[in-house]
Amino acid sequence: MKWIGISGSWRITNQQVEKDVRNNVKNIILKGDGIITGGALNVDSLALDEALKHDSKAKKIRVFLPVRLKVFSDHYRKRASEGVITSKQAENLICQLFGLKKVNSQALVENMKNTEINKKTYYQRNSEAVKIMDSLIAFQVNKSAGTQNTIDKAKEKGIPVKLYSYSI
Repeated sequence: MKWIGISGSWRITNQQVEKDVRNNVKNIILKGDGIITGGALNVDSLALDEALKHDSKAKKIRVFLPVRLKVFSDHYRKRASEGVITSKQAENLICQLFGLKKVNSQALVENMKNTEINKKTYYQRNSEAVKIMDSLIAFQVNKSAGTQNTIDKAKEKGIPVKLYSYSI
């Protein structure tokens, strides 16, 4: 089994991005390979949602978080209270991740050392995910820096990258 990284923008997507993410993830899982993603909104959560439709026991799914799930949840609720995202987005994501952990605790890879979420810990999470990827499919919206960080790390390690680029 190969592990295919799914990386993409969390701020904004559209129907085309969603269609591309879902089609790619479905094909990966049905082929017998697994996905690795980052646990954020939009591309990551779409990928996880699609993967779970085809792998209900989450044996072919790995979601990397920059911190423990509890800290991650608190962060997303704080971002909702700041108006960066909606409360519905935060709660849906938190529910999705706790659901994944319940189905297969091995599928959720929590960083137990980090205590805060910032650019450094997100990029550190990207590095950890890239370590086990055989290839990467990136869904980059508006030249997203976080997605670019993952692309760069994959290329540095000689990992093949397939890039979908969008302007929204």
